[in-house]
Amino acid sequence: MTIKRIKITLIIFLTCYVMPAQEASTTASELLIGATLNYDELNTKKEELFLKDFQYLTPANAAKQTRIHPQPGVWNWEYIDDFIEFAEANDLVVRLHGPISPQASKWAKEDHRTPEELEKNLEEFVTAFTMKFNQVPNVKWMDVVNETVEADGSWFGPKPGTDEWENPWLKIGKDENGFPLYILKAFEIATKNAPNIKLVYNQHKGMEPQVWDKIKKNVLYLREKGYRVDGIGWQAHLMMGARREDFVDNIDQSMQRLGDLIDWAHENDLGFHVTELDYLVEDTSKIEEEREIQKMVYERIVEVLLEKSGNGEVTLNLWDVATRNKKGKGQFQSIYDSNFKPTPAYCIIKKALAKE
Repeated sequence: MTIKRIKITLIIFLTCYVMPAQEASTTASELLIGATLNYDELNTKKEELFLKDFQYLTPANAAKQTRIHPQPGVWNWEYIDDFIEFAEANDLVVRLHGPISPQASKWAKEDHRTPEELEKNLEEFVTAFTMKFNQVPNVKWMDVVNETVEADGSWFGPKPGTDEWENPWLKIGKDENGFPLYILKAFEIATKNAPNIKLVYNQHKGMEPQVWDKIKKNVLYLREKGYRVDGIGWQAHLMMGARREDFVDNIDQSMQRLGDLIDWAHENDLGFHVTELDYLVEDTSKIEEEREIQKMVYERIVEVLLEKSGNGEVTLNLWDVATRNKKGKGQFQSIYDSNFKPTPAYCIIKKALAKE
């Protein structure tokens, strides 16, 4: 090992050092921290790293419709059943990322189905999904809908062609007050069939006020209709859905907005979930510099979450535990690099875990 590598290792150790339990503060945080695993990461180094630090699991894509109900008349529960078995064996709590969302099924990328056919498919999937998992003790939350609003505050709907991220469900229509019927229907079914699971409305992008104002109105409208909404989720894909200028140049403003959003959630008896935290680096020649920025942004986000966790439910989910490549360009950064060595951001998560 070179002297430089020894110094880096020592710095990481000293920065991440946490007092033993008997010396630590007696004030525990209510912030629950977890991470995702993909199916092919079970029984691998990533599973080992996950189990070392976390007790909160989100199966990354195994609960999505594209895996469970890939085409009409076809069902495949194998992957998510294996995850549930894994969670039970390791005493993990689970959030099912299995919503009605843009990632519907392979055949929905360029969708020619009628509104009636789409509604039938939605009802079949949500009904089967909620009835299956309602009696599973380890499943605490499920995302009911996901990615419903664009950055400009408009409803996220179908896009042309087969290469765009698409949400076909808006074609089902809107009610007399302009709210998408697919969102109403999904929460109606989940409310009926999943009384034991907390229902989450998950959303992408950053802290744009027009996005969250629309989500707030929709959540309150769902409740007026008699449907249960137990929490809101923010995907937190930094430097992709959440813009760089908002989380580097104007981070103070974004952290204020994040804190205000969590306050609104708690005031309305809603949990708040950061559901998909990672950090995109497009220019990998600047990886070390970018990882220090990532650490700074993670630290600011965790500070807000810790502060608000005493007022109501707050969770944080890392999207993957290690670096992964982005199709086309760049890398998504997490708390370990591609060689499974801790990145600077690991220190922030480790310190927060010590306060649980």
